[in-house]
Amino acid sequence: MTAVVLVGSLKSSSEPSSSELLARQVLDAMAPHGVTGTVVRLADHDVRPGVEVDMGDGDAWPAIRRQVLDADILVVATPIWMGQPSSVTKRALERLDAELSETDDEGRMLTYGKVAAVAVVGNEDGAHHTSAEVFQALNDVGFTLAAGAVTYWVGEAMGSVDYKDLDEVPEKVAATTATLASNTAHLARLLKTSAYPPV
Repeated sequence: MTAVVLVGSLKSSSEPSSSELLARQVLDAMAPHGVTGTVVRLADHDVRPGVEVDMGDGDAWPAIRRQVLDADILVVATPIWMGQPSSVTKRALERLDAELSETDDEGRMLTYGKVAAVAVVGNEDGAHHTSAEVFQALNDVGFTLAAGAVTYWVGEAMGSVDYKDLDEVPEKVAATTATLASNTAHLARLLKTSAYPPV
């Protein structure tokens, strides 16, 4: 099985990212369950605003969308800004809105049968609110979420220590990431062998 991670850091890949670090830890935790994956740092790409599959010449979303549709699992990794998912993450979710109009021959969205999970980091409160926003958006556009489909770390509010600065992964974060990986891979395997019924 395969996974793609959309990292909603506001920074390009030339800079370290706590969101990407946690995202890669999710992929590492999925590996023992037979999942391989890739990471897409959204800030590296010109994802145009809009709610269409393709917003025209130069839009990077169609290629990213192809990776999402080719994968069995989608992981959305986002920092918390002002208690919410990042603007980069929200733009990707808006682009996924186009999937409401994309269906197979039996009326199912092309995202049906794909499983999603979320990773959140920040130096302020809002991990539950942030994951709830992303969960709802992903479910609206056809993704299925397993039990325990989020892992997160929240540091001291307005603190100077980021997740990427920690000397080791906190035990609770590691355990939560392991549960996310196990449950998400399990559900993806089930849906791969037993599809949703026609609409």
